[in-house]
Amino acid sequence: MLETVIGWFLKGPLDRIFSTVDNAINNETTREQLKADLAKSYLSSQVAILTGRGWWLPLLFIVPAGFWFAAVCVYSVLWCKACAFPQSWTIAALPSPLDQWMGAIFG
Repeated sequence: MLETVIGWFLKGPLDRIFSTVDNAINNETTREQLKADLAKSYLSSQVAILTGRGWWLPLLFIVPAGFWFAAVCVYSVLWCKACAFPQSWTIAALPSPLDQWMGAIFG
């Protein structure tokens, strides 16, 4: 009888605890599956861009950004004010949103 009374009092909380644990496991599994699906779709879209007719389109962003980055590197090594060949001119910084987006553009 004591077992029945204890079981009756603990049945509700235990069921809720077990259902919470089951939901957490299901949610985590679903989250991991969504991450894998998103990564797979992202990679397939990148492959489609690089193998499709518009493979040259990313070059419109990468080539000017690469030229600017190379110019900054060469200037920083050779022609800065305290370098081997000091000059009075500098290389202009990128405009406001583009300086933060440079990594994403190359990525």
